[in-house]
Amino acid sequence: MAGCKNANVKVMRRLVVPVNGSPSDQDALELACIVARRQRARVEAVFVIQVKRSLPLDADMSIEIEHGEEVLDRAEQTGTRMEVEIETSLLQARDVGAAIVDEAAQAQADAIVLGLPYRKRFGEFEIGDTATYVMKNAPCRVWIVRAPMDEQ
Repeated sequence: MAGCKNANVKVMRRLVVPVNGSPSDQDALELACIVARRQRARVEAVFVIQVKRSLPLDADMSIEIEHGEEVLDRAEQTGTRMEVEIETSLLQARDVGAAIVDEAAQAQADAIVLGLPYRKRFGEFEIGDTATYVMKNAPCRVWIVRAPMDEQ
């Protein structure tokens, strides 16, 4: 309805977008940038390197760090193309979902914009452990941007 105003619509000031290099990153980043431009919000792209329990949390993970930096560079390029400055964070953590939730809490994010691929496991759609954790534990809104079903 054109012209309707809803007093319950929350103004977004900070959006956190987890990225991992998958095609669904792009949709999530673009949605966050559209909202950021309209509401003058800040966007933070977060890449989390999952560290195995057999390694120290601060283990040297050069290959993973290099990959993360490439993914974050692409996120910044998306922001540039969409005229939104994107801040980036590269984290090392035991659990990706917990790191995303912690980062959103620390950044006082108004929303996490999470891109998901369309995945099936045993013939059924599966959301995955990370998205499930984020939806259960995030202190803010969680927007899911799911990729379309594959054409079969």
